[in-house]
Amino acid sequence: MIGQGIAGIAKIPELKNRILFTFGMLFVYRIGSHIPVPGVETDALADFFRNMAGTMFQFFDMFTGSNFSQATIFALGIMPYISSSIIFQLLTVVIPKLEKLKKEGQAGQKKITEYTRYGTIVLSAVQAFGLCFWLESLQSPGGQVVVADPGWDFRLMTVLTMTAGTAFLMWLGEQVTERGIGNGISLIIFAGIVADMPTAIFQTFQLISIGQMNILLILFLLAMMLAVITAIVFMESSHRKLTINYAKRQVGRRQFAGNQSHLPLKVNTSGVIPPIFASSIIMFPATIANFMSQDSAPWLSVVTDMLHPGALVYELLYIAAIFFFCFFYTAIIFNPSDVAENLKKQNGHIPGIRPGRPTAEYIDKVLSRLTFTGATYLAAICVFPDVLINQLNVPFYFGGTGLLIVVGVGMDTMSQVQSHLVMRHYDGFAKKGALRSRR
Repeated sequence: MIGQGIAGIAKIPELKNRILFTFGMLFVYRIGSHIPVPGVETDALADFFRNMAGTMFQFFDMFTGSNFSQATIFALGIMPYISSSIIFQLLTVVIPKLEKLKKEGQAGQKKITEYTRYGTIVLSAVQAFGLCFWLESLQSPGGQVVVADPGWDFRLMTVLTMTAGTAFLMWLGEQVTERGIGNGISLIIFAGIVADMPTAIFQTFQLISIGQMNILLILFLLAMMLAVITAIVFMESSHRKLTINYAKRQVGRRQFAGNQSHLPLKVNTSGVIPPIFASSIIMFPATIANFMSQDSAPWLSVVTDMLHPGALVYELLYIAAIFFFCFFYTAIIFNPSDVAENLKKQNGHIPGIRPGRPTAEYIDKVLSRLTFTGATYLAAICVFPDVLINQLNVPFYFGGTGLLIVVGVGMDTMSQVQSHLVMRHYDGFAKKGALRSRR
């Protein structure tokens, strides 16, 4: 039962400390979300963003936990770190030196992580510099300027502050991953979305009070949210189990009988990473286009309109990017050749499949089909609700991408807590286990 699971947490000092550390770091993150960058008129900026509902700005603001719309020290969020990670994961395929580092194990990965951090600082500085010029050009609908005293003093201070904020978030996320519970980077995005959900609910009730939404529409949205959450939980816990038979083996004078086991392959191996990667890649050129002057280059306005959530070009690119990152990220974290080699060393084989290369090809074939299914599910979850919501003009945080991140990260964190409980012989959050995989 849930109560027994919580009681089990209190009896495990290590797990309790990890959870408290995670909450403490997320609390520090939320405190920083209320510290604005010096020189920005936050009231004028808030008035500007009230007219940006349903646009790319609000989509980007979701990933930063409303730090972008408030111009806080965390305005860039953790997205530069994610973008840098994407870049270096791609470079490991084309640059022999990085590929060699990747094969060196933990020491090589440590070096790649160091390069990723440097890349994060560079990307943060470039994005912050562009953001400075954009903020200086903004005015609220009432005509109030967002930056009262523009110039190089403001720009240098803003670049330094926002770059330091992103670097701090990167460190905070790594600390949560290492010393807390769950994936720190994902939890930072999770915390930002959850913190803004009460605002979205309040906005929904405001729309009801002024007659722009009716009860039937609210019931439809709730039913859609329930259906999306159910689909996410079902798919994220689904596995394809490959039967593995182990031959009899003799160690010294002892003979061990053969047994049967299973190799579980998740339907969605890549988790919530592809939508995050895809959105960050698509948002980058659209953000740059918005920072640049559209009077001198009218085509930038066309690009901006094409690359905002709900537009046909944006959604098609989003779907293509989700499929690409599903296959790409799965290929990075799961190598069928290594699995086949390990099975061969342990005298294990898949029934009807020869050990070695045929096993690797069979696993790769099954994994490719599962990845295609997982990519289709992710694209449907992320795109369909968002398109529908843009048509209905309701608060953006009810979109499929936000729900996917919240539910996916929540399930991943719960599974880690469950592992700690089971490892120490405590019951999980639900009877017979909290998160059970589906075949």
